[in-house]
Amino acid sequence: MKKINKIYLPLIFAIILIVGVLLGRSLNRYPHQTYTQMYQSGGKLGRIIDYIETRYVDTVSRSNLEESAIPAMLEELDPHSIYIPAKEMKTVNEDMRGNFEGIGVVFNHQTDTAIIISVITGGPSDKVGVLPGDRIIMVDDSLIAGQNIPSNDVVGMLKGEKGTMVKVSLERKNVPDLIDVEIMRDEIPLYSVDVSYMVDNEIGVIKINRFSETTFDEFLDGVKKLKKEGLKKLIIDLRGNTGGYMVAATNIVDQFLDAGKMIVYTQGKASPKQEIYSTSRGECKDMEVVVLLDEFSASASEIVAGAIQDNDRGTIIGRRSFGKGLVQEQYPLSDGSVIRLTIARYYTPTGRSIQKPYGEDKDDYYNDLLERYEHGEFSDADSIQFADSLKYTTPEGNIVYGGGGIMPDVFVPLDTTGFTKYYVETVRRGILYNFAFEYVDNNREYLSQFKDAKSINDYLDSINIFDTFVIYAEENGVPKSTKGFDRSKEIVKTRLKANIARNILDNDGYYPILEKIDKTLGIAIDYLKE
Repeated sequence: MKKINKIYLPLIFAIILIVGVLLGRSLNRYPHQTYTQMYQSGGKLGRIIDYIETRYVDTVSRSNLEESAIPAMLEELDPHSIYIPAKEMKTVNEDMRGNFEGIGVVFNHQTDTAIIISVITGGPSDKVGVLPGDRIIMVDDSLIAGQNIPSNDVVGMLKGEKGTMVKVSLERKNVPDLIDVEIMRDEIPLYSVDVSYMVDNEIGVIKINRFSETTFDEFLDGVKKLKKEGLKKLIIDLRGNTGGYMVAATNIVDQFLDAGKMIVYTQGKASPKQEIYSTSRGECKDMEVVVLLDEFSASASEIVAGAIQDNDRGTIIGRRSFGKGLVQEQYPLSDGSVIRLTIARYYTPTGRSIQKPYGEDKDDYYNDLLERYEHGEFSDADSIQFADSLKYTTPEGNIVYGGGGIMPDVFVPLDTTGFTKYYVETVRRGILYNFAFEYVDNNREYLSQFKDAKSINDYLDSINIFDTFVIYAEENGVPKSTKGFDRSKEIVKTRLKANIARNILDNDGYYPILEKIDKTLGIAIDYLKE
C-alpha cells in the first residue's frame, strides 16, 4: 500500500467530515433504515464527525473544511470535474449566458485613470452621450482617478443589477468642466463571435471565441451578413476556443449537413447513449467550409471539427486540438456554489473519442501541451504518432484518428519567425499596446472618419506610423539596435496597425489587418481559392 503523504491528511480529514455530514442528513431522511445498515454503509464517518464536534481541541469551521475538501474529492476523478464557489458563479454564468448587467463601455486602465476605449452602440452609456476617450473621474461621488484602484474594482463599481442607476463624472478633452451623467444599468451582450468579415468576393471568416447560449444566433447573424456580401466559402476560426455549450456547437454543425447525418453522440456509465443528428434546416449546405484549429481548441470546438471531418463535409487546417472529450453536468449546492461533474464521454460520428489520456497525476495532463511543444509537434506533423487501434475511416474512405484531439487534414506549423528579442520586448513591456492607445487617444477625432480596416491600414502606411513607433520604442527602452529588429519589422508593424484599428473599430478593425501575418488563415484562404 502506498504511504499517504502528510500534506494530504487535512484534506482526507475534511472529506471524512463532509461525508459524515451527508450521512447525518441521510439518517434523518431515511429513518426506516436501521443503525446497523447505516453503519455498514459508512456509519463510522458519522461517529467521527460526532467526535470532532464534541472532543476536538479547537472550534472547527464546517464551511471552510467543505471549501477545501470538495475540490480535493473532485481532484480524484478526472481533470474536468470541478467545484465552482458561489462567489465565482456570477462571472461564470455571465460568460455562458452571453450577457452581463452594467453600463456598456470598455475601458483602458493602463495609467491611474480609466479611459473609455469603446461604447457599445445602443447601450446605456451610448444613450446618455458617453464617448470613446472620456476619462472616468468619479463613480457615485467616489474619486477613482489617480487612486490606483484595481481595474476589477472599477468594473465592480460600474456593474450592477439591471434598472439601477450609477452616477459617473467624466473628463472630456476640450471640455473645461466634468460631465456628470446618470446611467441606468442594463443587460450588456458578451459576444462570442469576435468578427465576421469577407477576405475577398467569395471567402468569409467567422471567428468564435467560445460557445455560449448566444453563439448560434451570433453565428447565423454573421452568415446572413456575409451572404449579402457574396459569401460562398466560409472559414470558421476556432483557434483558442476552449469550448462551452455542446448544443451551440451541434446547432452550428447542423447548418452544413444534409438531414439525418450524425453530429455527435455521448455515453457514460449512468448516461445512456444519446445521438444527435442533423436536421433539414441547414443555412450553409452548399457552402465550402474550412475549420481552423490549434492546440487550445477544445471540447465544443472539437465537436464541430470532428463532425465536419467525419462527415467528409469540409477541411480542418491548423494543429492538433487539445483533446477534451468529456461531458459535464452542473449540480447546484445550497449556498449557490455548483459542482460540474463529468457524466459521459462524447464521440465523433465515426466513433472516435477525442479525450486525451489522463491518470492520477493531473500535472501530466496539464503539462501535455508543453510536452507536445518539446517533442516537436508544433513544428512537424511527422512527430505525431497514432496507434493503429485509434484509426477510423470516414464514409469517403479518409483515415482519421482518435485518442487525443482532432488531427487536422492540413497541418500548419507554429510560425515563430518574427518572435525575436525586439518583438518580445515591445510586447512584454506594453510598448506596442501603449503606443497604439496613446496615438488613438491623441488623434481620435481624425481617425474616427475611417469606417473600415482597409482605410485605416492605408492611412497608417501613408504616414509611416511604424517609423514614429520605432522612435517611441527607443525612448521607452527598446532601441532599433535590439536583436531581431529587421526580422520582426513586418510583424510589429502589422500588429501596431491592427491595435490602432481595434481602438477605433474594435475587432472589425483588428482581425482584417492581422490577416496579413496570420500564416494559418493565409493557408486556409489559398486552399479555398484553389
